[in-house]
Amino acid sequence: MRRSRSLLQRLQNQEQLNFWLTNRIPRNLLTRWMGRFSRIQSRRLTAVSIRIWRLFADDLRLDEAETQDFSSLQACFTRRLRSGARPLDPDPDCLISPCDAVIGAHGTVEDGLLLQAKGMVYRLAELLRDPELAAAHRDGCYVTLRLKSSMYHRFHAPCDGRIERLDYIGGELFNVNPPALARIPGLFCRNERAVLPLIASAQTALGPVTLVPVAAILVASMRFSFLDPALDLRGSGPRRIECMATFRRGDELGHFEHGSTLILLTGPEFGLDEHLQAGDIIRMGQALLRRIG
Repeated sequence: MRRSRSLLQRLQNQEQLNFWLTNRIPRNLLTRWMGRFSRIQSRRLTAVSIRIWRLFADDLRLDEAETQDFSSLQACFTRRLRSGARPLDPDPDCLISPCDAVIGAHGTVEDGLLLQAKGMVYRLAELLRDPELAAAHRDGCYVTLRLKSSMYHRFHAPCDGRIERLDYIGGELFNVNPPALARIPGLFCRNERAVLPLIASAQTALGPVTLVPVAAILVASMRFSFLDPALDLRGSGPRRIECMATFRRGDELGHFEHGSTLILLTGPEFGLDEHLQAGDIIRMGQALLRRIG
């Protein structure tokens, strides 16, 4: 019993240290520095950086990448995968995972609230900053997807459809890992983020689908493949960007330049695949949400 209490205390101390190291420092300054460092064109420096990175990320898998010869650390972060590495679930009625991720809080939007962590909620209206869009997702389904820094950083369309606008909302750059989620109220509503309402194709009749990529410390930028030129989200915001992009399920929509979080919102007709639960690792293309009933 004493040993169990000692182990629990050590874990709590490690979480507290992680929280202070990544959230009580000059986050914007560190993020800008990381952005510059990651862009240095040096294969030797990149190789050394990746070796050091592996000491802290034993799940870093580069064997799936198109190439393992990276000219910069950013090229490694934003690596593309070889063809066939992420097959799409064949069920046309499911929404596939838009990214590789750890499944976080999920469930039904209740009274306009979503779960952030145990005992902590946040408001959908505050996350989206769009009353009409928030109303469309009232009583809907949501799932939080956390991209670890070692994971594939690109995100893709969960269904067929189009995008007609992107809303950028400026904000903080708090870490989005579990220690921060358990300690910072309304974290997703405070961090820099983008809101992408996806208009699903009429043939699929999926109802409202919205993606919310959330930035975090060390995420120098989020880029979107359907904007020309690609948008570097470092403005003061908020702002609305009109666009017109059609896509098929699995098409690339953009990428983070470091790990972060995506929140997927739908209508009430969807629920998390019965084989999945919080804490599971999911790959882009796997079934994430299925129709209920």
